[in-house]
Amino acid sequence: MDLQQRINAFVKLGDFLSQFSSESFEKKDHIAHNDLFFDGFKHQIKLAKEHNGWFNKENVVFALNGWSNQLTNSNINKWLSKYEFNTESLKTIAIVMAGNIPLVGFHDVLSVLISGHNVLIKQSTNDQRLLPILLEYLISVEPIFVERISYVENRMTGHEAVIATGSNNTSRYFDYYFKDVPNIIRKNRQSVAILNGNETPEQLQLLSDDIFRYYGMGCRNVSKIFVPESYNFNNFFENIYKWKEVINDNKYANNYDYNKAVYLMSGAKMLDNNYILVKEDDGFNSPIGVLFYETYTSLQTLETKLNSEKEELQCIVTNNSDNGHIPFGNTQQPKLWDYADGVDTVNFLLKLH
Repeated sequence: MDLQQRINAFVKLGDFLSQFSSESFEKKDHIAHNDLFFDGFKHQIKLAKEHNGWFNKENVVFALNGWSNQLTNSNINKWLSKYEFNTESLKTIAIVMAGNIPLVGFHDVLSVLISGHNVLIKQSTNDQRLLPILLEYLISVEPIFVERISYVENRMTGHEAVIATGSNNTSRYFDYYFKDVPNIIRKNRQSVAILNGNETPEQLQLLSDDIFRYYGMGCRNVSKIFVPESYNFNNFFENIYKWKEVINDNKYANNYDYNKAVYLMSGAKMLDNNYILVKEDDGFNSPIGVLFYETYTSLQTLETKLNSEKEELQCIVTNNSDNGHIPFGNTQQPKLWDYADGVDTVNFLLKLH
């Protein structure tokens, strides 16, 4: 199977996903194998929520819409245009997936298969419903993929390289367990935003999407903001109001209530608008229902500080993209070439040939 065949298969998968890119699913007549997969995928979306309460329909649809938008012929070709696909020496690449947001490991699977390798998938127990049926659809449009895709539940064997995503604690285990094969090991990372006090209401509303989407559980979610000294939070709170309904989710509300109780008992100072706590803290990793903040006096000094801690950061969000920062509202809409941790997965895979 040549590269163009692989691209064509993923483009067809993107077409299939386009039917689920809004909460009112729309069956389209021209989609291949739709009679076999449309209703089944709708059912798996329902089961995903039942299996993992964080995977509500809105968040699953948002993830599917993102992948539908990316899996186009133009996007895939733009992504792959800088690489040389000269040979096809198959290797088996194991992927250990996270499960914090829907289909969070799909980019790794895509990268392995588009590079011409076999993939051995160890799914997270939190996200087991969506990926298998998508890969079944991929096999239906390009049957040779059936020989390229396999799953493992327990001990992995037969792999020649590994891509593993987990916490800082599990990464130490991964480093030891996979030390004898080429690997990409991902640890905890967080995302931050830098405000200057002159943001427009529209920019702050977009920032609220970066904060609240997926309940703030992704590494690309903004978990901390940096603000000027004497920053007035009134405008900030006014423009994140569109996410007020998040508190009606029981799982989110339980986390919010718990963290609020802990902070109150410890005497911590915080701002509270009844659906998120804003707490001054020098850390990056805020709990669910909490947004950390820290003040700064010099943007240059702050940039130096963040650069020194770049190994802990996934995204830096600002209204100034000159430094490679991400615009407000874009953290959860990565392009195919926006690699996790800045590590070029496809380059890693092609060097294995």
